[in-house]
Amino acid sequence: MISFEFPIVERVRILLRLEELFRRLTHFSDADGADEHHVALQTLFDMAELGARGDLKSELIQDLERQRFALEALRDNPAIAEHALDEVLGEIESAMSRQLEYTGKFGHELRDNEWLMNIKQRMAIAGGACQFDLPSYYYWQNLPAEARRADLQRWAAPLLATRDAVAVLLKLLRDSGKSNTFTARQGAFQQMSGGKVVHLIRVSVDRKLGVAPEVSANKYAVNVRFIEPTTHSARSRASTDDIPFTLAFCKL
Repeated sequence: MISFEFPIVERVRILLRLEELFRRLTHFSDADGADEHHVALQTLFDMAELGARGDLKSELIQDLERQRFALEALRDNPAIAEHALDEVLGEIESAMSRQLEYTGKFGHELRDNEWLMNIKQRMAIAGGACQFDLPSYYYWQNLPAEARRADLQRWAAPLLATRDAVAVLLKLLRDSGKSNTFTARQGAFQQMSGGKVVHLIRVSVDRKLGVAPEVSANKYAVNVRFIEPTTHSARSRASTDDIPFTLAFCKL
C-alpha cells in the first residue's frame, strides 16, 4: 500500500512541509559529500523561509496546549491506558517547554548570519553558487566532511525544538484517523461530510494498481478521483477502473 496525505487547513500544510524539510535535512547532512551538504544548506534556507511566515512558535504552542487539555480530560477514562497517556503528555510537555525556551522568530539565527544570507541570495540564481561567485563558500565545501557537518548541525540546532513539536502534533493528528475501506467506482468516489471538521485526509491504495488519488474537500463533501500518473505528459488520464482504497479523516 502507498498512502497519500492531503492537508485541508493551512497550518497542517505547514507542519507537513516542515516535516519533509527536516527529513531531507537529516538525510543530506548525514552524508559526506559536498554536494549533499549543499542540498542540506538549501534545505535549511527553505525551512527558515517557510517558518518565518506568521507566528509559527505561538501556533505550535497553542496546538500543543489544546492537545494537552484534550488528553488530560481522558485521565479517568477506563478505556485509556494510563501509562500510554502519560507518555504522550510527557512528549507534549517536553515539546512545549522547548518551544517556550526558544527566543526570537523561527530561523532568525540563519537570517542574522551575513555569510549565509549571501550564499542564500546567490543560490536563488541558476548556478549562482559556483566557485567564482562564492570563493569562501567553495572553500567551505572543500573542508573535511566532519567540519561541514558540524557547521550544519550548529546552524540547525536552534530549529530542533520546532522539529520535535511538529513530530508530536503530526503523530497525534495521524493517530486520530480511523481507516475505512471503500471502492471508487470507475475511479471516482464521493462521501458527504455532514459538517464534520477534518484537518487531514489520508488515502491508501495498492501501489500495484498504478493509480494516484486527487482529493477535493469542503464542509459538505469529500471527492476522490484516481488518475493514472505519467511522466510523459502534464495531463494524467483519469482511471475508469473500480479502485479499492482506504480513507481516513484526521483531526487535531
